[in-house]
Amino acid sequence: MSKKTHQQQLAARKAKRQAERVAEQRRQRRNLTVTITAIVTVVVVVVGVFVVLGNGDDASPAASAGPDNKPQSIPTALAAAPKRATALPAEVTCTYKKGTEAASKKVNPPADGKTKASGTSKVSLNTSIGDLQLTLDSSLAPCAVKSFLSLVGQKFYDDTTCHRLTVGAGLQVLQCGDPTATGGGGPGYSFADEVFPTLKYGRGVLAMANSGPNTNGSQFFIVYGDGSGLSPDYTAFGTIDEPSLKLIDKVAEAGVTPQNGPTDGTPVTPVKIETATAAA
Repeated sequence: MSKKTHQQQLAARKAKRQAERVAEQRRQRRNLTVTITAIVTVVVVVVGVFVVLGNGDDASPAASAGPDNKPQSIPTALAAAPKRATALPAEVTCTYKKGTEAASKKVNPPADGKTKASGTSKVSLNTSIGDLQLTLDSSLAPCAVKSFLSLVGQKFYDDTTCHRLTVGAGLQVLQCGDPTATGGGGPGYSFADEVFPTLKYGRGVLAMANSGPNTNGSQFFIVYGDGSGLSPDYTAFGTIDEPSLKLIDKVAEAGVTPQNGPTDGTPVTPVKIETATAAA
């Protein structure tokens, strides 16, 4: 073997090892994230996580007062429930594709096929901070509603922890639905986005978290306050009522243990979903 060939082989093996390390890091740190659109701040991408640079999400003097890991203010007005400008057909076709990663809990994906794009369903999350009452809206996102109800019925959400809380201006959400509580867990399948250009996220909106286009799984987020920094890339599939939001407000006011910047991390007050049940 020539010296040149040997060096080429060593370089190839080194490149392969580096690629494997990067892939493993991405797998371990994969975070189905809620991302904030840059409006008045600079945003950088770090392995799928958007970190806002500067003093919180708003560099104004008013926003800099007080601890960075707690919200400076939380809007109290309930946002209007999302509504499509153009209604979906009476039925749509839903497809649930097997993912490349195993399910964090063993579940069966919903059946593919036609699904009604109308009607609402009630789900109650019995949590460590009290009961959270959700209303799922099939006229918004029938495939997301079908998946969520399937996971509730299979007890996927039982004994899981809401792993992420954001408290900065423009992005005030509680994120749940990952049994591993790492931001990388899911049901082992994914489905397509059900979004529309006029979609907005205000206090009370319930939406799917994702790690890019058409990667919806089990993780979801609740907008408890300001969601004005979100672009319409996250499937909204329902709402949460005002008494439930007040429970989440208290969690937000206790702050976060920072992970992805001072305003983004795990809630100081843990939120554990003990059971999730759908109304008959």
